[in-house]
Amino acid sequence: TFCRNEAAFLPRWIDYYGAQFGVENIYVIDDNSDDGSTDNLPCDVLKVPAIRGGNFNTTRMAFVGNFGRALFELYDVVLFCDTDEFVVPDPEKYPSLRAYIEKQSRNSAIKAVGAFGLNMVHAVEAEGPLNPDEPLLGQRQVAKFLPLMCKPSIKWVTAHWSMGTHGVRVPYEVDPDLWMFHFKFGDRDLLQSAADHRAAMVAEDGRSENTSWRRGGDELVRLLEAITAGVTDVTTIDDFKPWHGPRRDGLVIELPPGNWRAPKGSQVTLMRERPLVRVPERFHGLV
Repeated sequence: TFCRNEAAFLPRWIDYYGAQFGVENIYVIDDNSDDGSTDNLPCDVLKVPAIRGGNFNTTRMAFVGNFGRALFELYDVVLFCDTDEFVVPDPEKYPSLRAYIEKQSRNSAIKAVGAFGLNMVHAVEAEGPLNPDEPLLGQRQVAKFLPLMCKPSIKWVTAHWSMGTHGVRVPYEVDPDLWMFHFKFGDRDLLQSAADHRAAMVAEDGRSENTSWRRGGDELVRLLEAITAGVTDVTTIDDFKPWHGPRRDGLVIELPPGNWRAPKGSQVTLMRERPLVRVPERFHGLV
């Protein structure tokens, strides 16, 4: 992962992926954190110089892509995601993410794989603040499925990620048995502080100014409250069912030629427009 001042989710990220693969195989690229969140971690931490010149996303992804390519000198497969993203296989099919990857690794035709992307939301009228000592899934049960978030998080080849890891320069498919839970909107108070922090970084050096990072906490909290307004009982929301068959093909597009990516779109717009779904109970407690 690549992060800066992610004290809220980085420990959970390390706990989850470290339990899957061993903390000795976890790499945190630290973009000048100053909140102590990357100090004394049980995994490898690579501290990088400040990214200057107004090309934050391009430089970040070039670095991540090249670092991932270097890891293939030592590893068979590489997974990249943000600290608030948790890739989880369907527990009815696989006992762990490691077991999922080991099975896919036996198929030489698979170059990369994407997960069904669920943006978890805090139903503020039905759910309290997150308890840091309890699993995330179960405390949070409501989400919005966003095709934009069906990112190719796992790959077996050195081809670079692109479009901020929403794409990769090799064909891939989205596997209905693989889900990605994104917790950016998973807690009202954490959303407020994280969004204010990111907006301040946009103002400071222009990073990610064309993304939702430019939107402050007040705006995104209003969005969260609007999309969950009236939800007082999460059990009334239907369980999410991933797409199968030909319909699933639309979750990966080739744009531009030689680059395969999740469909384009504004995350904020999609959060307004997509329906609410519920995470099936079999996932509770896994993250």
